[in-house]
Amino acid sequence: MASTIASTMPSTSTEPDPDAAVRAVRKRYEGLLTVRTRAIKGKGAWYWAHLEPILIGNAVKLKCSLCDSIFSASNPSRTASEHLKRGTCPNFNHSSLPSPSPISTVHSHSNNGRKRTSTSTSPNQDRSVQHLVLSGGQDDLCALAVFEDSVKKLKSPRNLSHVAPPELTNDQVNSAVGLLADWFYESCGSVPLSALEHPKFQSFLTQLGLPVALLRREIYGSRLEDRFGVAKAESEARIREALFFQVGCDAWKGEDGVVKFIVNLPNGTSVFHKVVLNGGEVSSKYAEEILWEVVRGVCGSDVERCVGIVSDRFKGKALRNLEAQNHWMVNVACQVHGFTGLIRDFSSGLPLFRVVTENSLKVANFINTESQVRGSFLRYRMQELECTGLVRVPSPRCNVSKDFASVFPMLEDILSCAAVIQMVVMEDAFKVVCMEDPLAREIAEIVQSEGFWSELEAVYALVKLIRGVVQDMEAERPLVGRCLPLWEEVRAKVKEWCVKYSVAVEPVDEILEKRFRKNYHPAWSAAFILDPLYLVKDANGKYLPPFKCLTREQEKDVDKLLTRLASREEAHVVLMELMKWRSEGLDPLYAQAVQMKQQDPITGKMKVANPLSSRLVWETCLSEFNSLRKLAVRLIFLHATSCGFKSNFSFIRKVSAHKQSKISLERAQKMICIAAHAKLERRDFSNEEEREAELLAMEGSDDGMLAEVFADAPLM
Repeated sequence: MASTIASTMPSTSTEPDPDAAVRAVRKRYEGLLTVRTRAIKGKGAWYWAHLEPILIGNAVKLKCSLCDSIFSASNPSRTASEHLKRGTCPNFNHSSLPSPSPISTVHSHSNNGRKRTSTSTSPNQDRSVQHLVLSGGQDDLCALAVFEDSVKKLKSPRNLSHVAPPELTNDQVNSAVGLLADWFYESCGSVPLSALEHPKFQSFLTQLGLPVALLRREIYGSRLEDRFGVAKAESEARIREALFFQVGCDAWKGEDGVVKFIVNLPNGTSVFHKVVLNGGEVSSKYAEEILWEVVRGVCGSDVERCVGIVSDRFKGKALRNLEAQNHWMVNVACQVHGFTGLIRDFSSGLPLFRVVTENSLKVANFINTESQVRGSFLRYRMQELECTGLVRVPSPRCNVSKDFASVFPMLEDILSCAAVIQMVVMEDAFKVVCMEDPLAREIAEIVQSEGFWSELEAVYALVKLIRGVVQDMEAERPLVGRCLPLWEEVRAKVKEWCVKYSVAVEPVDEILEKRFRKNYHPAWSAAFILDPLYLVKDANGKYLPPFKCLTREQEKDVDKLLTRLASREEAHVVLMELMKWRSEGLDPLYAQAVQMKQQDPITGKMKVANPLSSRLVWETCLSEFNSLRKLAVRLIFLHATSCGFKSNFSFIRKVSAHKQSKISLERAQKMICIAAHAKLERRDFSNEEEREAELLAMEGSDDGMLAEVFADAPLM
């Protein structure tokens, strides 16, 4: 049974190209030969006279010519230090080490820049140099080598540390400092503030000829004010140009306590507004006050320009209260957090999740804590998957029923190590443990049960499905008109999941429907039938709004919402125009132009060619719907997610917590504004931590290998 399951597990490892590996080994071998040849001619390290690169199979090794010992070629310098200098080699004569010349000799060599100077030394002096006795014993040889290097550097006329830095013009200095300041501001949160004070960084700037003493004053002084002024002016100008906008707020639930506010404009762009320190847990009433204060801060006296708010929290009270107090507002909940909440619902509501979590915890904890089992697991994991490490488990303080995000890595590890775990259980040593330990027998039964693996795969697949939806939403930032089709797509995929893994549909559908109702807003239905992107072609060739996709309750929601948003004088006119829109729809030519798609060059997916055309059609081509179009353009541009960009601004929390001066806090706020403005300008919504992980995972290039080969070569 176990072998059958193991055979069905997909292998994720890829076989390396043998020819490429052979070429790489050959290139490294030839590189080391080149270094040795140059060293023997006097242009390299002394130890190459005793170490010879050789090929053994598909590996490059170093052979000691004195005792025929074989060593790794990864670090020749360290090999020489450990094998030759420290006396490990029985045939090495320490007199062959380069010895420091007497001070008089050094002085005479440096006189008048002569290359060669004959000096007479007595035989006694030669013997004292050859039979050098150091009070520290063999361990002093390494320190002696360092001392020799220092003497050589003092003798050398090409000492890099004494090379004068290049002289730059004022324009070059200003340009370089300006670029450095821009990089520092735009990397705010990723690059620590203390990086400017790092001695290596300052040495680097000195080598380039940049004024280190003025750098801090430049970055924290006038340049910061200028960049902040430009970013703020550009943001305010864009907001002034827009007739209306939506406020987005994110990270109410963030660990760093920094809430970000952005302004979503009708033209599809977003501008940064501010960050607020929430001081930990915030009440709904206080959040409502902050939200309204932000709206007033952006709008001034004309608050009706703010069409609504999208937030990752407080949809139940604060958003609803503001909507009730201001009839023109449409406040919606962030759907990224809505679908994330769906995972929590499944975790707490489906017995399948509870069973899989409990069994996985038993397996993971047993593997991690039992020394003999742990050793076998690590050995097989390295052998089969070429990686090591224990199974990731949630913290003991974690409530696994409410925080499934901490459980998922454990499921991922167990599923990826399925064959490894079964190999451990099939070992004779494990069978001996089972005879004495009832827990080991239980673990063996779980691992050898086909039901455990199928249930684990089912839970993993469902969570992966929903996480994929969340990732797509974070990347695409859908509008509210997309919410109804998106939830229907998820329903269909979840039903397919139920059929595939033989899971009862009713309880799953009940959980899904409950979460849908909790997130639903009438604006979803209204935007869905008003957005020309979702018009459906009927049998007569007309492009009509998809009222057939709405329930009776959702149709009523559309009427109620449009009536609330319209003025009293126009309410009945809006409903009449809605009936006309329902029966006539849009001209086929315009509808096809709006729905035209093209392939995204990055993802390869088919996307709408011009997302703004939905709003532009209402503003330019549908003048007969004079009252309805005023509401349509304000509804169909609304964002369904609040996550505008991802950045780590936790440092401002530290500035505030340590009771820093008001000036320090203002500087931090300004740097955050500049960084956020730059990210939104580039439409960079990526996660910096994920990007760093991807960069670290990139394979090394041939340049890296060559750098390793010539690491011991002297500078010419």
